[in-house]
Amino acid sequence: MIATTKPTINALCQPTSAAWLEQALGNVDTILLDHSHCERKAAGTAVNMMFRYPSSQKLVRQLTAIAREELEHFEQVNQILEQRGIPLAPLNAPPYGKGLMSQIRTQEPHRRLDSLLICGLIEARSHERLGLLGTHLPDPKLAAFYLSLMASEARHFGIYWLLADTYYDRSIVQSRLAELAIVESELLSTLYPEPRIHS
Repeated sequence: MIATTKPTINALCQPTSAAWLEQALGNVDTILLDHSHCERKAAGTAVNMMFRYPSSQKLVRQLTAIAREELEHFEQVNQILEQRGIPLAPLNAPPYGKGLMSQIRTQEPHRRLDSLLICGLIEARSHERLGLLGTHLPDPKLAAFYLSLMASEARHFGIYWLLADTYYDRSIVQSRLAELAIVESELLSTLYPEPRIHS
């Protein structure tokens, strides 16, 4: 089994399993295609949150920057797909995203808090997994690309956490983050049969 590292963002309850890494390394083209979908969805999520909370000035400013950067990464991944002759195509979604989104409470102010924290957890997991790919991929160019994205994912986690900390009492933020982190790790406890970034 390939050894994986512990999460470098301590919001995560459990590190990624060696089984996920082996699955990902054995299906790099599919992982790249899914990565394209992830970047597009991340940009869309940031934009949608700006539309939902247009009067939250700091949120709008920070999420504008995130959306722009996610779209830049989307374009970078798409260029790699094109170079490798991999056409853009739909993929079945693993239960991860839907499972996390189901935890968002429908009433404000809880909805905004949960949305920010879930986005942060997804970024934290992306940071960890892209780092694993960057460390273990045999293709040095592709490995370097994934290592180059790690700082952005960590920064995005920090932005979402700080926004939550701006609008809510820190003890509430920390308590809810801990609850959601347990759900996040449970969703990944059973490996999705199809290779995905978040499976």
